Amino acid sequence: MNQIDQTDLGAVIDAMYAMVSGPAGPRDWSLQREIFHPDARQMRTGVDGDGKPWIKIMDLDQYRTDTAPFFAANPFFEVEIARKVDEFGNMAQVFSLYEARGAPDDAAPERRGINSIQLYRDEGGRWRIVSMIWDNERPGLAAPPF
Repeated sequence: MNQIDQTDLGAVIDAMYAMVSGPAGPRDWSLQREIFHPDARQMRTGVDGDGKPWIKIMDLDQYRTDTAPFFAANPFFEVEIARKVDEFGNMAQVFSLYEARGAPDDAAPERRGINSIQLYRDEGGRWRIVSMIWDNERPGLAAPPF
């Protein structure tokens, strides 16, 4: 496992993307324990076939269980293409525009979306992700430039 400078908010976000990206196969979940608060939540959102919004809220174990079969069978590379950070005291909000690809050099992404990531700076000065919610672009919903 690479050492992450958790006092650098950007390094924590970069590590989050590294955690989920890679060829088909298992992921290094030790990164999750390092950069996420133990009580963190990860929330996937979307719309169903009728356009009705849905949300799936997961703790860290549920996220690993939910995504492991997909990662085992599929190469997946989530690449950040823009970031907007607002920081106040010991909290930060990051809007991170991403593209998901089957290979890092694919000409076109499979999908794009925004990760909204909330972080807390603890007593040791380390940034930890406490919540993360995301949604993908779809017809009628395009990520704004930032």
